[in-house]
Amino acid sequence: MNLTRLIRPYFTRIDSRMVSAAADTESSQRRLLHDLTTFAAKTEWGREHGYADIRSYADYVARVPLNEYEDLRPRVMRMVNGEKDILWPGEVKRFAQSSGTSGGKSKYIPLTDRSLQRCHYAGSTDVVAHYLSLYPDSRILNGKAFILGGSYANEVNPRPGVYVGDLSASLIDKINPLANLVRVPSKEIALMADWEKKLPRLVEATLRADVTNLSGVPSWFMTVIRRVMEAAGASELHQVWPNLEVFFHGGISFEPYRSQYDSLIDPSRMRYLETYNASEGFFALQDSPDSRAMLLLMDVDTFYEFIPLSELSNQHPKAVPAWEVELGRVYALVISSSNGLWRYMLGDTVRIESRSPLRITIAGRTKSFINAFGEEVMVHNTDAALARACRDTNAEVAEYTAAPVYAADGSKGRHQWVIAFNQPPADIEQFADLLDLYLTQENSDYQAKRAGNIFLDRLTIDVVSRETFERWLASTGKLGGQRKIPRLSNDRTLVTALLQPHP
Repeated sequence: MNLTRLIRPYFTRIDSRMVSAAADTESSQRRLLHDLTTFAAKTEWGREHGYADIRSYADYVARVPLNEYEDLRPRVMRMVNGEKDILWPGEVKRFAQSSGTSGGKSKYIPLTDRSLQRCHYAGSTDVVAHYLSLYPDSRILNGKAFILGGSYANEVNPRPGVYVGDLSASLIDKINPLANLVRVPSKEIALMADWEKKLPRLVEATLRADVTNLSGVPSWFMTVIRRVMEAAGASELHQVWPNLEVFFHGGISFEPYRSQYDSLIDPSRMRYLETYNASEGFFALQDSPDSRAMLLLMDVDTFYEFIPLSELSNQHPKAVPAWEVELGRVYALVISSSNGLWRYMLGDTVRIESRSPLRITIAGRTKSFINAFGEEVMVHNTDAALARACRDTNAEVAEYTAAPVYAADGSKGRHQWVIAFNQPPADIEQFADLLDLYLTQENSDYQAKRAGNIFLDRLTIDVVSRETFERWLASTGKLGGQRKIPRLSNDRTLVTALLQPHP
């Protein structure tokens, strides 16, 4: 029986609604803002900020300040401890432990029943629906979805019945039982916390499954894929999963890993679609295979605002709504959602690729960049330069991070990269030369500072093992799932920790 053909009409209706909502950004967003503020009017937050009197976007901006997580943390922790009607109506019993790459300290993102259904699950459904629209010949529902996720955490000790951990743990735990018919591994294996024990169980559970699609973070999935192929004695992944056709990926840029996947999976038989799925919500999906731009979803219970980067240094930065953004400009993303995060500065920066419908690409993090010497290097610059250097040298990168080395004793400053390779280049100094060259081509400010070696020296590279990065993640309680290494930093805390001798 062709299950995909049987269920396709259901997904066709979902895709039509998604496309219709995206086609009218202003109307969709204004209606949603009214719905969210009306629903939350009787919460503690809603009463304090006059939600009952909000009639327009201007009213909302006048009553509600922009917030970082630390502004909301005290109320969120009260919710963790069982208080009701604080940021969202009722009691919240699930919280996503975010990686906290902006501030180091873990964040606990409320996962209300409404946000799970109308945002996270709705976004995931939108992805499948749009994929089936793009590829009428798809048979992904005839086999299994291999969803790679994390586990619940031990960092906090919530009251009984409350769950704190990786977003994917709650998504798997609360998933519609019917979905378990078309996904692997089992819930028991998926929620295992010990990755040394979990990895062989993942291999065992999926080795003989009819996997048609993958969902997860590229860096973590690469490790699992290699282990599966090793166990099967396969040289190409389709020898293990002959009906595999698509990887829905997110969390980090795919570009540094593309050549690695192409070396293991026949590119002519494989498709890749990017998603923007964070602990705070499922926001966007790549709606065309010919462009990396992602369609910002207007039907996932999220109201979007955008802060121009020039405003971020102001004490009271000004944001604009989704219908007032400018094409080609980079903004810091702000959300208000049914998870109870109001005018919340997410920490991500996005570039506007089209306005109608609204499409974006992820530019980086508001606090994950290097601007120690006026170079303003963003993650999308380093990802692109690294991918080019890898293509030229047949190298494969597993993980990386970079930080500035400040001028001392008459020397000039530079960038110091710490890289773990799956396949190292033959000549690391040649690789560093290429990486530095391509970074100047990707970022004009870096090029200006590097010109003539006057202000900045060429970057340097320290090579470490992948286990070095994994040990650091484990030390922070962030190994596995959607957790990721901060790519860039203006201070040397992470680089110093990684380069310390391991006992």
